[in-house]
Amino acid sequence: MIGRRQRKRVAEEAEINITPMLDIVFIMLIFFIVTTSFVKELGVALDRPSNAPVKEQKRSEVILVRIDANGQVFIEDRLVNAGAIRANIVSGLARKPDATVVVIADRNADSGYIVTVVDQARVAGAANVSLAATAR
Repeated sequence: MIGRRQRKRVAEEAEINITPMLDIVFIMLIFFIVTTSFVKELGVALDRPSNAPVKEQKRSEVILVRIDANGQVFIEDRLVNAGAIRANIVSGLARKPDATVVVIADRNADSGYIVTVVDQARVAGAANVSLAATAR
């Protein structure tokens, strides 16, 4: 009779209650969900060229923006200050509203600066912005 009582107590003591552990796991899950910040990445959408035949535009319907290897910007063959890029493109679009802005960049030009110029063209109101590289 004494042996049965001891076995019964050992069986009762061997149980593990996992409810507190599950509570802690769910609290940690809620904490991580609440503290996680979701950031929307900003980027520039570039249209890749297709195999369709190229629609030829007159030179007067194009606003040329050239960036040389030193980071100098030329709009319609005029040297332009970095702060005046958008204003010059706005004035060009006022003269030619349907014009395409073509950014011709030297292969050694800073890519971050190229993106800035393309972004300024979009902010200026250009519907079509193309990117090209100089041939060597």
